[in-house]
Amino acid sequence: MKIGVLALQGAFIEHRKKLTELGADSFEIRNKFDLSESMDGLILPGGESTVMGKLLYDLDMLDDLKSKIKEGLPVFGTCAGLILLAKKIEGSQESFLNVMDITVKRNAYGRQLGSFFAEAQFTGIGNIPMTFIRAPYISELSDSVTVLSEVGGNIVAASEKNILGTSYHPELTSSNQVHKYFLDNFCY
Repeated sequence: MKIGVLALQGAFIEHRKKLTELGADSFEIRNKFDLSESMDGLILPGGESTVMGKLLYDLDMLDDLKSKIKEGLPVFGTCAGLILLAKKIEGSQESFLNVMDITVKRNAYGRQLGSFFAEAQFTGIGNIPMTFIRAPYISELSDSVTVLSEVGGNIVAASEKNILGTSYHPELTSSNQVHKYFLDNFCY
């Protein structure tokens, strides 16, 4: 199994380490040419969603990524990656990949000082650690989206067809369970 990890900015190295621990090969996607490489899944890491979106646009990667996801490529977005996937962003006219039928609230818990750690249930896995850093949450969703986890009444993980998204950073915890869930349930 080979997973592409968007490596324009953010915590892509930590995702690659999780994939290695689970026995999956990975490679970094840094430009449009890298998207031509065969992959069984894609990870969009956390970081700055506005910066990542601008880089995707400037490097002419946005439409290719969107097409691959719409054609069924399994994709897992964490934090800023979730924002990139969303069809709507609260308080903004912009969206990026526009492939997951959700509305996200960016920096929903406040800026850097609003970062926190929690443990909560994730459907199909159980109780897991979650690290939130300037995290968004899902404020609205369509009937086609399945809620996988909530913290404090806010939706922090969900899936829709070939798309998995979390508002927290599973790559920054000691657990591999969410990455394993992605590989087992989306990429095989």
